[in-house]
Amino acid sequence: QVRLSESGGEEVQAGGSLRLSCALSGDTGGTKAWFRQAPGKSREGIARISSGRTAYVDSLKGRFTISEKENTVYLQMNDLEPDDSGTYYCATIFRGGDWRLDSRWTYWGQGTQVTVTS
Repeated sequence: QVRLSESGGEEVQAGGSLRLSCALSGDTGGTKAWFRQAPGKSREGIARISSGRTAYVDSLKGRFTISEKENTVYLQMNDLEPDDSGTYYCATIFRGGDWRLDSRWTYWGQGTQVTVTS
């Protein structure tokens, strides 16, 4: 059993920065990812980390950085835009295939809300 708990989401003005955290307990050694879900849209994978190796969706490269330390995964988000608003989730236990699809992940946190105002 794996438990994940996200935190750090809040309302921020465009151009600002936030760092999200995801605390894991249980089997914490596998690949982790951050997803986000904008209102009315499906949940999409945005960043992944596995043994220090990272991957990002192309649209976010350079603005977002995923990292991990001990049992916590972080998502540093810079130069935020209103389109970055949504609920951010972390996930672990990857089943293989396309990591950007939420169906490929087993365990999820409850999400943390990010609102970027213009």
